[in-house]
This record gives sequence, structure tokens and C-alpha cells, in this order.
Amino acid sequence: MVKKTINNLAILGGPPLFTRPRHVGQPNIGDRGKLIARINNILDASWLTNNGACVQQFEREIAELAGAKHCIATCNGTMALEVAIRVLGMQGEVLLPSFTFVATAHALQLQGIVPVFCDIEPDTCCIDPLQIEKMITPRTSGIIGVDLWGNVCNVDALADIARCYGLKLLFDSAHSFGCSWNGNMVGSFGDAAIFSFHATKFVNAFEGGAVVTNSDATAAKLRQMINFGFAGIDNVESVGTNAKMCEASAAMGLTSLESLDEFISINRRNYMRYKSNLADISGLQLVPCNEKEKHNYQYVPVRNKRALTGMPRDDLVKVLWKENVFVRRYFYPGCHRMEPYRSLYPGAGSVLPETQRLSDEIICFPTGQSVSLEDVDQICGVLRLLVENAETISEVLPREAQVDVTQHAVRAPLQLIVK
Repeated sequence: MVKKTINNLAILGGPPLFTRPRHVGQPNIGDRGKLIARINNILDASWLTNNGACVQQFEREIAELAGAKHCIATCNGTMALEVAIRVLGMQGEVLLPSFTFVATAHALQLQGIVPVFCDIEPDTCCIDPLQIEKMITPRTSGIIGVDLWGNVCNVDALADIARCYGLKLLFDSAHSFGCSWNGNMVGSFGDAAIFSFHATKFVNAFEGGAVVTNSDATAAKLRQMINFGFAGIDNVESVGTNAKMCEASAAMGLTSLESLDEFISINRRNYMRYKSNLADISGLQLVPCNEKEKHNYQYVPVRNKRALTGMPRDDLVKVLWKENVFVRRYFYPGCHRMEPYRSLYPGAGSVLPETQRLSDEIICFPTGQSVSLEDVDQICGVLRLLVENAETISEVLPREAQVDVTQHAVRAPLQLIVK
């Protein structure tokens, strides 16, 4: 193990802390033998897609875990968003946070719906109900609440607003599968919620998603929507698309679910170790979670308070990437500062001070099955070195040689750089 000093930082030519990169979102695999057995059963049955046995079982288990009446599995979380938005009849304008993965906004824009960006709460980092009512217009048809890093939106406040103004309420719960709000599991709120089971999620289906709802009518429409609008073998009743989950993905999803408690236990172990290490590093604030609720701990988000650390967030990121610690800036720079939104809505940032502050501070750290407690200690040791010697390090950093995180992201496995 490399003992880190200022002089042997990798960005200054020293050996990296890790020979094998530590990633945010390194896929959890689960029991490989059980996965292979499921795949063999699929091949033996020659039923690879179109609502096979694995998809049906996966839907039942997700619905039960989420406390929802219905689960409709999809090929990915983005398609879950798109079909849910369409089935719920959203149109005109929909309120959502800018601090989210861009797919949330794209799912609206692709359907000709204007995403209206709302600011976030400084503590939970989720959409701020106090800001929502100010932005409702006669064209507003719905609200998308985005759960972040396992922190759940203020469900009760959003439901009250939606009820008062006759708006649809959809939750993008890609980050909060297995979490709870006031003791109730995520997935049982609003008109519907979506999950992501992408490779980066602690429960993954290779690539997959789901919509959960307690409405029989919504569930029936969703099932038609994800299968070209078919109602029966050759009877098409509505416009639809192909958003079905295949059997291989469901097999991986079922295998992941069998290890759910183990994955959460590892994530919590790492989260608490980061928390302990960061407690005495000035200016690096772990985003808190409500430990009275169920939480998946699949992200370790940390705010860099530059006035205290003495280093810009992006300098910390660049130094860590050179050490093969592939931290991420979630969700930098905010949807409103991405195209096409920054051109379509150039004034959006004027009402998003918390969003802009957070997007310039946040760093998410590696965790999951592939990260050990020793890894966490080593990573935090580098952070402590950087903060304690911020002025000296800033002076010796080769500005022209700093890491371009975009270039590194292109070379990193694709599944590690998406939501």
C-alpha cells in the first residue's frame, strides 16, 4: 500500500494509491452460481422476453418490497419515466428539480413537455416544497419529486400541493429503492414512482427499471404502453412502445434481490467508516441521512466547503482521479446548465441558488462490494493530506497537467458514468 505524502501524489508523478480503480457505482454481482442457473433455465425454456417467468417473479418481489399494488418492469429507468409521464397524462409544464440526472428532464422534453426547474432543500437536497407553489401556472400538469442518494422527498408536502392544485405526482426514486418515509416504503406514494436497476445501482438487473403504482387503471395502461399498445395477441388498443424488460435482466434482478440485505450492510458499513474518518477533516461534510428510516446507503455524498478545505472541489476531484479514486460530481452542473436547457431557459438559474451551490460542492465517493474498509481509510487519508496542506498543494499542482475528468469518463466503463 502506497504511503501518501505531498511529494508522491500521483498528480505530481508518484504511483497511484490503487492499481485497480475504485469506482462510484461498481456493479454488485451477487451469487454468480444462482444467476447462471437462472440463465440456463431461461435458455432451456426458450422464453427470452415478453413477460416470462423471471420478469413476472421480479415484478411480484419489487411490488412487495415497495409496498405497492403493481409493478411494471421496464428495460431501463429512463423508459420507466417516459411511459409513466405519458400514462399519467402530463403535458404543458411539469415541475422538477434541476439537481437530478438529465434523463429526468429529457423524459419530459422528448414528449414536448416543458421542464420547469425548482430549487432544492439545503438539508435533504431534494425538491423544496416551499418553492413549488411559486412556480405553478395554469399550464402546470404535474410534479416529479426526485429522491436523492436515498434521501426521500417531503412526500406529505408534495402530496398536499398536488391535491390542492389537481396535479399529477410522480416520484423518480432511482436512488431510493429499499428506503422508507415515515416508516412506509418508497414506491407507495403519489400516482406512481419509478426505480432504476441499472448496473450502477446496488440492486441491478444489468440494465432495467420499473414503474410501481397502486392504481389498477394506471397499471393496465402501463402494461399496454410498454408492449406497443397491445391488449391481447393481435389487438392493439393504444399507441405504445417497446419498453419491456427481458428475461436475462430479470434473472440478474432476482439474483440481486437475494443479496439485498448483504449489499445494504456493506454500503452502511462503508458509509459509517467515511463518516468517522471525515469527522475531523475540516470542510468536508457528509450529506446526512435519516437513520431512523430504512436507507440503502448506496451513495456517499460529501460537500466540499472551499472556505474551510482551502481547495476547489474540482481540484480535489482531479487529484483523486489520478490516485485511481474515481469520485463523481453528482449532478454537476445541474440540468439547467446543460443543453438544450441552458439555451431554452437561460434565466432558470436565477431561482436556483441552492442547486447551483450544491452542484459546485458535491463529491460522491466509491462504495459497494468492491470497496473495503481499508480502502475507505486510504481514501480519507489522501483527503486529510490534501486539506491539511491545501495551500502548499495548490501551489505545486501542475495546472496544465491536471486531469480532464471528461476524458477519463470516456475511458471508464460506460455503466459507471450514468445514473
